Amino acid sequence: MVTVVFGARGNVGRHVAAGLRSMGEQLRLTSRTPDAAGLPAGSQVVEADLESPETLPAALEGAQRVFLYAKPEGIDGFVAAAEAAGVQHVVLLSSGSVVHPGAPRNPIAQAHLAVESALEKSALAWTFIRPGMFATNTLWWWQKSIRDQGLVRVPYPDTRTAPVHEKDMAAIAVTAMTQPGHHHRAYTVWGPESLSIRQLLQHISVAIGREITLEVISDDQARTELANTMPSIGVDAVLAAWRAGTTTSPQVSTIVADVTGRPAHTFAQWAQDHASDFR
Repeated sequence: MVTVVFGARGNVGRHVAAGLRSMGEQLRLTSRTPDAAGLPAGSQVVEADLESPETLPAALEGAQRVFLYAKPEGIDGFVAAAEAAGVQHVVLLSSGSVVHPGAPRNPIAQAHLAVESALEKSALAWTFIRPGMFATNTLWWWQKSIRDQGLVRVPYPDTRTAPVHEKDMAAIAVTAMTQPGHHHRAYTVWGPESLSIRQLLQHISVAIGREITLEVISDDQARTELANTMPSIGVDAVLAAWRAGTTTSPQVSTIVADVTGRPAHTFAQWAQDHASDFR
């Protein structure tokens, strides 16, 4: 049974591919630049781009399952190609933003809902994985300042969040593709613990064996600094989430254990896994 993994170089996709490979599954990895480094040696790699529908039939030929990331610009072409190829099941990496009360006004939520809706209307079986805050977001926010200066500047140091390890999103995807009972299910994945920014930095500090200085700055300063590493839509989302976390405790969940049968990774474990990124 062939499984196609889109985004196999990504934070989640590479763990999906590794998990399926460890189970002996037959994989086909896609890339817009298949000759570039970053994919496991010996893997079957094909050129494919979700925004170029003409590349999809060859990538999906003979495949029964697909791991997909949300790309609204290409979803209609993907659905048509997947149905024509006889794909049976698509596991989509969506976003927890789609279940927030403000989803109708949230561009990120709307982009992911567009992809979910197209799959729901298709002839394909689907599973949606809707994570909250990716633990890897902290790399976007703080990697350079921690590596270069041992410093983090934020407007809300006591805001709380519940980060999700990318390995946990991948584990749910692998389970959904290889075990029965996950068709037409949507899993909202919050992290296993509520932590303040101060606590996140403490875990990173322990992992790298180096003190991290915390400096409190204004919203405007934070917006300017985040814009150096993130698009404006991401900056708006981050600041809104940080403000909300000062007055509302984030949701936590046991969904990783419920679906996979093993506990979710803690942020401390994530920090150890990524210590070299911050050194």
